[in-house]
Amino acid sequence: MGAAEAKQAQLAELRRRMAAIPARGAETAARRPAAVGAPPRPLPPVPGAPPGVRERPDGALRGLGEDTRALTESLRREALPVPPVLESLLPEGGLAKGSVVLYRGAHSLLSGLLAAVTGSGAYAAVVGMPRLGLLAAAEMGARLDRLAVVADPGSDPLEVASVLLDGLDLVVLGLNGASIPISRTRVLTAKARSKGATLVVTGGSWAGPVLRIDAEVTGYSGLGRGCGRLRTVLLNVSVHSRSAQPRTGHLTLCPGDGRVEWVDTRQTVAANHDAAEPFTRHAVS
Repeated sequence: MGAAEAKQAQLAELRRRMAAIPARGAETAARRPAAVGAPPRPLPPVPGAPPGVRERPDGALRGLGEDTRALTESLRREALPVPPVLESLLPEGGLAKGSVVLYRGAHSLLSGLLAAVTGSGAYAAVVGMPRLGLLAAAEMGARLDRLAVVADPGSDPLEVASVLLDGLDLVVLGLNGASIPISRTRVLTAKARSKGATLVVTGGSWAGPVLRIDAEVTGYSGLGRGCGRLRTVLLNVSVHSRSAQPRTGHLTLCPGDGRVEWVDTRQTVAANHDAAEPFTRHAVS
């Protein structure tokens, strides 16, 4: 079998597996009372408007109060969950569905994102990142039965990611240092938007992401002079988006309640204020 035939066989197998995964949003759709052929529900009246004036079908919010407008906007902007300590840094409180996120930095926070998404019951995949620690993700609460790993996607990882976007909620794509042409970034961005899936790209250059997350390891604690165990890792996280001002946070990865958890660094520093072991700057991936 030639290289072209092997690639087509791999993509066909991915499509077959995608078809076996429950449709995204099926649980939500099952709870909707409307049935096929049922008459449309009447539009609600606009508060404060003359009798008979009702909300426009396109969802325009003219005449509504600020609270109602904010509630409606929040319902429209569904987002994939993230570690709770990261929520305040993200404009949507999570990873917006249908968007492309550029991630740079420590893999530990990337594992935390996968853990939050799969732990909530959603499906995710990792493409082209053979060194990403699945054990670390599992210790953070990831459900490995909802996580697909394509360590070697072949010569065109973008095509593999495109197939996975058809059926999964989150796809993490390692670019291996590549700079992706704008023509291809537009295609995958449109695919993610149309499927309501989130694409996180890392390890390369990508034009026009909606969100950029940078995570830098600034230190750790637990090691003495030549001995000891690594207990906590400290990261500085910065978030840049099109819809909000840049935000920066300081996170700590530490053990707690039988698993590894993310907490606000200020809480960790307060808890260890009287400890003899100082935080040490070190490079940890």
